[in-house]
Amino acid sequence: MTDTLSILDLHVAVEGKPILRGVTAELVRGKTYALMGPNGCGKSTLGLAIMGHPKYEVTQGDIRLNGESILELDPQERALKGLFLAFQRPVAIPGVKLADFLRHATTNVRNPTRQEGGELMPMREFRKELKDKMGQLKIDSEFARRYVNDGFSGGEMKRAEILQLAMLQPKFAILDETDSGLDADAVRLASASIAEIGREKMGLLIITHHDKLLEQNPPDVTFAMLEQGGMELAQELHNQGYERLRHSYPDAAAANQAMIEKEKDKKEALLAK
Repeated sequence: MTDTLSILDLHVAVEGKPILRGVTAELVRGKTYALMGPNGCGKSTLGLAIMGHPKYEVTQGDIRLNGESILELDPQERALKGLFLAFQRPVAIPGVKLADFLRHATTNVRNPTRQEGGELMPMREFRKELKDKMGQLKIDSEFARRYVNDGFSGGEMKRAEILQLAMLQPKFAILDETDSGLDADAVRLASASIAEIGREKMGLLIITHHDKLLEQNPPDVTFAMLEQGGMELAQELHNQGYERLRHSYPDAAAANQAMIEKEKDKKEALLAK
């Protein structure tokens, strides 16, 4: 049986403010999907809602993994079932070495019934696998001894997320603008790294503004937060922008612009205090 992640008429609000208004999509393990759209349209909101961020309230619809609703599961339980989110802006965890973090996370994913304080995967086995993955991704071994994202450059943070993805091998991975803040060479390296770790083994949802990250990870399906297509839609949006979508869906464009203006007014009011 092929694993599926179904998003059904999903409505999501943040602090009572509607962000998503009826998103429907189905992801199949082994396929690659691109999610594109202008700033503020809810791309990151969708990823965070799928992972169960408590700030993102599902007000209508459902998210199902292999036919079973995951709405009542907390983020850790969703991760143990095979979901993964690479953050747009990863947080630093001073004092926690990346290798230690990965050993705990990998153990828990592979042994979901493990209790806190329980046995971790054998150190020799873990070190060999981590060394192999880092070699595959052309990451220096010293990288694993650093604290998680502490003092990392933007590119290093994104490579750390890809290393996590390589070790955890989830059923479905959501990459939230992994190309954000990277120069062209770094984006090409990230694209190659994602392809290298075996994207065909997972369902991959790549949230992006550009098509560069998709060069070595061509999407089977491209979602544009209102339309669906293939690689040609991703290339159109990269080359021509979102003006055609705004004209085709004026109500959605107006609602999105109103939300952006409201957020702008809120920020200006806070700054004025």
